[in-house]
Amino acid sequence: MPNRPLNLLLFLPVLAAVALATSFTRAARPNFIIIFADDQGYGDLSCFGSKTIKTPNIDRLATEGRKFTSFMVASPVCTPSRAALLTACYPKRVGMHQHVLFPASKKGLHPEEHTIADHLKSQGYATACFGKWHLGHHPEVLPTSNGFDTYFGIPYSNDMNHPDNKGKPRGGAEGMDLLWKDPTSTLTKWKTPLFEDEKIVELPVDQRTVTRRYTQKAIDFVKAHRDQPFFVYLPHSMPHIPLYVPDDVRDPDPKNAYINTIEHIDTEVGRLLDVLNGLKLTESTYVIYTTDNGPWLSFKHHGGSAGPLRDGKGTTFEGGQRVPCVMRGPGIPAGTVCNELTGTIDILPTIAAITNAPLPAGKKIDGLDVSSLWTGKAGKSPRDEFLHYTSRGEVEGIRKGNWKLLVKKQRTRRNQKKNAPTNSGQVLLFDLGKDLGELNNVAGQHPDIVKDLRQRMEALDKEITANARVPWTRD
Repeated sequence: MPNRPLNLLLFLPVLAAVALATSFTRAARPNFIIIFADDQGYGDLSCFGSKTIKTPNIDRLATEGRKFTSFMVASPVCTPSRAALLTACYPKRVGMHQHVLFPASKKGLHPEEHTIADHLKSQGYATACFGKWHLGHHPEVLPTSNGFDTYFGIPYSNDMNHPDNKGKPRGGAEGMDLLWKDPTSTLTKWKTPLFEDEKIVELPVDQRTVTRRYTQKAIDFVKAHRDQPFFVYLPHSMPHIPLYVPDDVRDPDPKNAYINTIEHIDTEVGRLLDVLNGLKLTESTYVIYTTDNGPWLSFKHHGGSAGPLRDGKGTTFEGGQRVPCVMRGPGIPAGTVCNELTGTIDILPTIAAITNAPLPAGKKIDGLDVSSLWTGKAGKSPRDEFLHYTSRGEVEGIRKGNWKLLVKKQRTRRNQKKNAPTNSGQVLLFDLGKDLGELNNVAGQHPDIVKDLRQRMEALDKEITANARVPWTRD
């Protein structure tokens, strides 16, 4: 008994060294959580100006971190946008540019591509994906084949049916009203599958509870891996239609469906943030909240708002590709705003810089290290240009500085979408510094700028096309 205090004194230096090493490891290898909403508009967060939607928990990320007002996604639709986020490539470079995948699709993101999950897993991170994948539903291309240790979620959009996408209920805002009024329609009108790793575990998935279940899976994963670095990719199925929330929080008025859904997502974000605080992981964890593309405006009150931006999902106007982004983490100055150009395509190389782990040589990407923007140490972004591709993967525009050029091809009756705006082939030039809403076409006043931007756009696209890699394809 008398020797115990002496023994304890002998071990104090060892314990201090272990604590110091743990602290250093956490600082050198911080955790990363990316929360990725689906079809959420630029104007659908309180901190981005919404007067109808209350998002206090997501707003916390802006208050305690940084808000990005010129944050871009590489496509105005789901699949290519997600490919760009995970690979830091324009979707065309990785063969995932030609619209979205469906239950009958036979391709997916090639496992040889280097994803955020691959990069962090190679450094000893625990990696997990909880939510909508939409980069291929075949076992060879599910998250577990693309760097994630575990997966729980739906393989494509929540308005798609297994196995052939047939038998879906009435669409449009009116059809969504009917579904919202009948919450059990998630089980009677849809056949959307829920996967755990490579197997379907629920068919149809109960979409009322899926947002909450994704979050709970993330919470459980964080708790289980609190003593090692982790990466959680949390791509919510919502607010992509059809909208569902748990019965205990549901507003029965379909006019409030979208508001109800975003506020439910916000509540779940708050649960996750509270767990990080309780585990004392807040200071060592980057949390990024953003979305895959702009709002699906044709669904009216079941879709969101692009705020001051023009148009929404499916278009190369700002409302389709400029999205809200807030992030908090080590070195990110609290309560700050970044108006510089960046986007999801830059996240992977930035994470690589933060963790001081170089990306693989010989695999070209399009993303840039913007860690200096995250920390506020740089006043200007390393990115001064950005390509705009249509939902079908055709290059249609380029932004350079505040100038944005769109060259829209003439649509024929054969490829004209129903209710799409008429388009006789247009050259549009906007000064986003003066005209964020893209209302004033000044192409006629600046022919030299149009010429230079068009040449640059075509040259960049030509290089990407020439060096594009093929996606995984089932024979």
